[in-house]
Amino acid sequence: MSSVAPHISRTAIPASPGNTRQPIYALVGNPNCGKSTLFNALTGMKQKVGNYPGVTVEKRVGTAYSQHGQQMTVIDLPGAYSLAARSPDEAVTRDVLLGRRADTQMPDRILCIVDATNLERNLYLLHQILDLGRPVIVVLNMMDLAAAAGLDIRVARLEHELGIPVIACEAVNGRGVIELKVAMSRTDLPLSRHAWDIPAPIAPAVAELQASLIANDRKPPLIARAEALLLLTDQDSLRVAGSTPLSNQTHEILRGWQERWEADGTDWAGTLVNSRYDVIGRIAHDVALRRGTVGPSTSDKIDAYATHPVWGWLTLGAIMTLLFFSIFTLAEYPMNFIDGQMAALADWVKARMAAGDLRDLITDGAIAGVGGVIIFLPQILILFFFIGLLESTGYMARAAFIMDRLMSRVGLNGKSFIPLLSSYACAIPGIMATRTIEDHKDRLVTILVAPLMSCSARLPVYLLMIAALVPGDRVPIMTKVGIMLLMYALGTLGAFGFAWLFKRTLLKGAPPVMIMELPPYRLPGIKDVVLHMLERAWIFLRRAGTVILGISIVLWFLSAYPKAPDGMNEQQQLAQSFAGMAGHALEPAIKPLGFDWQIGIGLISSFAAREVFVSTMGVVFNVEGDGEDTTPLRQALLEARWPDGAPLFTPLVCFTLMVFYVFAMQCISTIAVVKRETNSWRWPMFQLAYMTGTAWILSFIVYQTGRALGY
Repeated sequence: MSSVAPHISRTAIPASPGNTRQPIYALVGNPNCGKSTLFNALTGMKQKVGNYPGVTVEKRVGTAYSQHGQQMTVIDLPGAYSLAARSPDEAVTRDVLLGRRADTQMPDRILCIVDATNLERNLYLLHQILDLGRPVIVVLNMMDLAAAAGLDIRVARLEHELGIPVIACEAVNGRGVIELKVAMSRTDLPLSRHAWDIPAPIAPAVAELQASLIANDRKPPLIARAEALLLLTDQDSLRVAGSTPLSNQTHEILRGWQERWEADGTDWAGTLVNSRYDVIGRIAHDVALRRGTVGPSTSDKIDAYATHPVWGWLTLGAIMTLLFFSIFTLAEYPMNFIDGQMAALADWVKARMAAGDLRDLITDGAIAGVGGVIIFLPQILILFFFIGLLESTGYMARAAFIMDRLMSRVGLNGKSFIPLLSSYACAIPGIMATRTIEDHKDRLVTILVAPLMSCSARLPVYLLMIAALVPGDRVPIMTKVGIMLLMYALGTLGAFGFAWLFKRTLLKGAPPVMIMELPPYRLPGIKDVVLHMLERAWIFLRRAGTVILGISIVLWFLSAYPKAPDGMNEQQQLAQSFAGMAGHALEPAIKPLGFDWQIGIGLISSFAAREVFVSTMGVVFNVEGDGEDTTPLRQALLEARWPDGAPLFTPLVCFTLMVFYVFAMQCISTIAVVKRETNSWRWPMFQLAYMTGTAWILSFIVYQTGRALGY
């Protein structure tokens, strides 16, 4: 065996060059290793969440403090199994660590989270990271679960073997976090003394590539060696090299070696991977000792029911029913409170301002528009809380496993289910989550159908229509749950149906075999779930205070101008306004669906955001506040009439409108994200066309069939 590793001494380096700035830590690890939980434990609410420019991969940066108050920056990188990137999120992790991204400063220290229950698999990423030649702290997470599985992890032995700090941790309950902060605050973190011998057939290529990267690409020696190994690890490395800013000389060296190996049958990538695993296997064997014979784990016992072909579906159905039941029951009181506060605010403004356009703008435009959407915040909070709870406990992966049996029938696998399930909250993070799907066609099909899953922005529309659909002052709780489940089922079946169609026409391909890790069940990290819920709630409120507020003000202006001649009532004023003109122009296309020009105004405005439909109806019908059942807006809808005096919002029209919103692409933000994900306008425009066309056709069938049956 020949080693090309440069000598790495156990030399301490400062936290940052010259100690002139706070240390920057990269937080890396495999998916499901508890990385997000640890990030929240270190940074709390001191986080900034956004996307990396150019890719819809979430960027999370937070500020942590040592036990002595020293400030440290922590970058939470996407989960990755390897630095040989096979998906956009893994590419972000690789590029940040290698200093390739101009928008993110290269971290000078690395926190590598290792799942103690699956040591050998997690050590592969750590082994690659040690090649980078930067200070690394290993966090052995889930030590409690490892002990429950009968594993005795010799932390001191692993620390001695690697020559770097190793911290035993249970991030979900905060154990080990203080010790980790102490290690992070050290100014003399050592470099790893661990080095491995590269296989003899591959060593000359690594040495030549490393020399070229140093001379022609101006890479530091250790970074150059790490990049050389990455270029050779991926079987598709020529394509990777073509997309990486490498010099022509480096590219030609890589091509030359690959052609030589292909000619003599050398599996260079497999040889390198196996060599790493040989080293890792020896370390794991020495560090992780199994105590006696251990029977089935608690997770295995639960999975006997949770993933059962029959009981698994019943469990999933029960969870979804509980979710919608909670949305309606638990949210009622805070919704009524918000409704009362918005109405009181409007009355307060009216009592202190003289009548006129400015007062109407504030009460009928801003307060009515924003209040009509904010009132649904409690229900959206409950939805995000449940989704966070399912992810935190580990059940989300089981749901994907169960759904794989169904999704394989439409040409997809269970990996598409997690993006689709995320789309119940919002299609945007759902579409972003497709980056974990390796097959391009499967990823594209999932993107095309993800907006059909009923997102939280549809909730306000559904709830308003359900309130107007059912006669009486109170809607029975099980009626609301049943109709809501029907709407979600329609969207889900529609997504599966179109996935089946696309996989057999536009994007033909065999469904891939799903290989998915089922993480052990854990007690939910309530702090993490609440942080996630509050983070999404802030995004919702920010949109309500910016986009929806702006649209409400613009809509009020369009509905108030041009002014009608004296003597006209409010309905006549709206009919001849700019908004009325737009609604009347759309009415011929939507009248066969049972919709009039007033509903048309709502359909147009809700392209900005689906929930804007509710605030639009508040502005159109001049209602300052709304709520769930006995609200002024609900009453205004029930009193709305066609010119011949027939009621506008009949139960059939309300149901048809819900069907329309199940299938219509009423979200500009989603269109923009699809464009970024696919790097083309072709697919978002196709998506807009097929979804809107489907919504019109199905709504037409529902409405005309209902009329024929006498409804």
